[in-house]
Amino acid sequence: MTEAKTPPGKRFPKGFGPATVAGLAYGTMPGMFSHALVLGKFYPPHAGHHRLVRAAAARSRRTTVAVLAASVESVPLADRVRWLAEEHAADAGVAIVGDVDDHPIDFHDDATWELHLGVVRSVLSRRAIADGDPRQAAVDAVFSSEDYGAELASRLGTKHVAVDPDRTVLPVSGTAVRADTPTHWDQLAPATRAGLCARVVVVGAESTGTTTLSRALAAHYRTEWVAEEGRRHTEDKLAAATALAGGTPPALDDLVWTVGDFADVAGTQAAREDEAARRGGPILVCDNDAWAATVWCERYLGVSRAFGTDRRPASYLLTDHVGVPFEQDGWRDGEHRREWMTGRFEELLAERGVPWVKVTGSREERLAAAVGVCDDLLSRHFRFSEPLTA
Repeated sequence: MTEAKTPPGKRFPKGFGPATVAGLAYGTMPGMFSHALVLGKFYPPHAGHHRLVRAAAARSRRTTVAVLAASVESVPLADRVRWLAEEHAADAGVAIVGDVDDHPIDFHDDATWELHLGVVRSVLSRRAIADGDPRQAAVDAVFSSEDYGAELASRLGTKHVAVDPDRTVLPVSGTAVRADTPTHWDQLAPATRAGLCARVVVVGAESTGTTTLSRALAAHYRTEWVAEEGRRHTEDKLAAATALAGGTPPALDDLVWTVGDFADVAGTQAAREDEAARRGGPILVCDNDAWAATVWCERYLGVSRAFGTDRRPASYLLTDHVGVPFEQDGWRDGEHRREWMTGRFEELLAERGVPWVKVTGSREERLAAAVGVCDDLLSRHFRFSEPLTA
């Protein structure tokens, strides 16, 4: 989708923001509503949804986006709300409000309609309460691309605005995205990509080929690669120590490591991973992750501290130390700890309950094994439970 942008050096006319200019591009102007409703499952959100929201925002002072999820659906409601909120943060007047609607779909039954309308009215009330004025709950427009939009507007006693109902501008739907997510990846906003992508993390002891394997794997899938933050942090720590010593660099073994160092590594690693996930494809390859700092902290300090336990990738790949010569590049000092580290990774990975595979053999054999794991992962990762119908 091509969005209207401000020409270089120009400013929007008074009263015109990005959503208004977008509305002009979408052909939904003129006319201004006080409060518009956009309703859907957003399972998951895609470009068509974002176009619909911006079309409503372009013509409305306030736009409530009601994200109605059923309990049987496999993408959490909170994730959908968060992804939409991030994508529409700059769209004035837009509020994303999520709720659970487990009522069956039957657009020919008045009683079922009333059940759904009860949830919708609750969402509109919550938006108005959050805005500080419950009297502003009523809407004067329903924007939709669905067949039920006109009926919904009629039952709410308001106007219906159809936006690309035939999907001619953006031929995409939630059904199509769920059926083949990788093919429709370019129809997903950065936040949704970050939430849905399959994250694969390569971990292992020093000089066991984590960087070599992870870079080759990312190149194979033509996706983003996230570098190991621990190496970068070590270089920066040495530079800081040199400055503190008046310009004389200390020996690497003389660096003093603290728990705070590993907390910093974990935090930065997580942030860089999330940034790359927004840019990358259906699979993201990482050289270590925030959780790996748990093992490195124990290796350097001899104390157990857990990092990144709230983050669970789709799979780990553990590089075996056996058969890999130790290469001293000036930054490594743990040849004698490699066997211990491999074993420790195995123990903690088993405790995490996250899928993992140890890769062994030559570089070519390790890459082939890793590709096999990832191909199998991709065949299973993008599976969604069926949405609630009847």
